[in-house]
Amino acid sequence: MSKKTPEIKSLYYITHIDNLPSIFQNGILAHQRVLDRGVPFTAIYDTNIVSNRQTRTVLDGKSLWEFANVYFQPRNPMLYRVLHEKDPADLVIIGVRPRVLSESHSYVALGNAASYATEILPSKEGLERIPEIWDIIDAEWWNAVDGSKRKIMAEFLVPDSIPPDDIHTVFVASHEVAKKVRKLQLPNSVSVVPEPVMFFRPARRFRVTDSLFLAEGDMFFSTMQTLTVSVNVVGIMGKGLASRAKYQFPDVYVVYQDACRRRKLQMGKPYLYKREAFIDEELADEPGTLPAINANKWFLLFPTKRHWRDKSDLQGIREGLRWIKNNYAAQGIKSLAMPALGCGLGRLDWRDIGPIMCQELADLTIQVTIYLPRERQIPKEFLSREYLLTS
Repeated sequence: MSKKTPEIKSLYYITHIDNLPSIFQNGILAHQRVLDRGVPFTAIYDTNIVSNRQTRTVLDGKSLWEFANVYFQPRNPMLYRVLHEKDPADLVIIGVRPRVLSESHSYVALGNAASYATEILPSKEGLERIPEIWDIIDAEWWNAVDGSKRKIMAEFLVPDSIPPDDIHTVFVASHEVAKKVRKLQLPNSVSVVPEPVMFFRPARRFRVTDSLFLAEGDMFFSTMQTLTVSVNVVGIMGKGLASRAKYQFPDVYVVYQDACRRRKLQMGKPYLYKREAFIDEELADEPGTLPAINANKWFLLFPTKRHWRDKSDLQGIREGLRWIKNNYAAQGIKSLAMPALGCGLGRLDWRDIGPIMCQELADLTIQVTIYLPRERQIPKEFLSREYLLTS
């Protein structure tokens, strides 16, 4: 049985903010057209990477340089890479109307078009194949092991150019950047939308103390050195954040099961996995050419319940937080990202766990960011410094 064709509401082009006036005058041009016309532009990519695309051809023999390329998913390894080289305030993501999918002589790349492992097909055939990888394209994460890192970068290739009239939105990382873009006097039909999550940033961030913050967003893209995964002590990562860690970072699952077997992981006693792999190598497009690879990302396996069927244990969580307070410096933890422990599948309420976490972690001398539950919006009164530190 074939998968249902997804509703594609937009395609996306990633570029430097300085290129917007030219794009709204000339359209999104194929790289070869930019060179032919001598159009000034600010590059966001490594020269060697874009040169590789010149040697890859489609069925009619044209180089990728002959096509304007847009992504089905902008939150991808290419953007992740660029954000490690450029200031997010200098980048924009242009939303393109899906009517470009009907452009003749277009192609679909079922992954990163520059990779020779990727099939590049005429648009009709390629769009029929897109449902096969849509779960990957529409996902929040990827890894190199299962091919999702390449496939999430699926592209639509339009010959020569995409006209300005096909642009509907300019997405930016913050309200400050939105103000800057609006001063460019774009067409009235084009919206300027701050969408920080699209740029791997929290949707919102709140300061509790000088070193303790709350955030709404994806903890696994946090810039903190150590990421916390809430787990049980019987070795099962079934759902929620634990399941995400299991599939995005398979080695974390192996270490977790071993820690459970050896009883190194117990209620009130988290286990720190000082992972040696560099996360940028796994998440960034062409990481070998990055000027600087980030530090190793560690994982703190934090028990919130004994068995996966149980409700989270509030007292066990409190003891685990005290373990962090007593051991973080000796263990070498430099900064820490944590979920709202026990919320969601653990059936605890932020109103109960929030004050406990904040009061136990407020005195740490490192930066700590607590990522709020994603299941529901939390009323502002339960996010205030007064409530969290004095309740």
